[in-house]
Amino acid sequence: MSEIKEKYLKKIVPEMIKHFKYKNVYDVPKLIKIVISEGVSEGIVNPKATEAAAKELTEITGQKAVIKEAKKSIANFKLKARDPIGCMVTMRGERMYLFLNKLINISLPKIRDFKGLSPRSFDGMGNYNFGIKEQLIFPEVDYDKLDKVRGMNITVVTSAKSDEEARELLKMFGIPFMEK
Repeated sequence: MSEIKEKYLKKIVPEMIKHFKYKNVYDVPKLIKIVISEGVSEGIVNPKATEAAAKELTEITGQKAVIKEAKKSIANFKLKARDPIGCMVTMRGERMYLFLNKLINISLPKIRDFKGLSPRSFDGMGNYNFGIKEQLIFPEVDYDKLDKVRGMNITVVTSAKSDEEARELLKMFGIPFMEK
């Protein structure tokens, strides 16, 4: 069991029960999944760029990335249906906890002038979204083999019923939020 999951079971659950006065252990919110997606706009012209982005995402997460295709054609963007336009990974279970641990302890502190993540990026249903401008903060990415610096969107899906519960859960996990 990863140390962050052990921290959840032994420390976070009792604190959440005390703070929100849950009657049952199963009412305590938990992490369901972490989704990382990366849009590759040059994938329309160069499909190899999407494959390279998927390979990088696979190295970062330790799980094979899925290449996403356009659903419809859009003439203004010179986009045809089924053109590769991005990639994504959905992590659950042990791999999700390992990634969260790496994100909190290694990757986020490497961001230049990092003051914390925005506490307003919750969606109203207990899920948290944030973007990273460059994939170089992850230790698995080799700078010499990099073809282009790309950003990514990370979504942390929780079982919390409100943003306040989700914010408190993620704060207890160690995600650094900016002070308002």
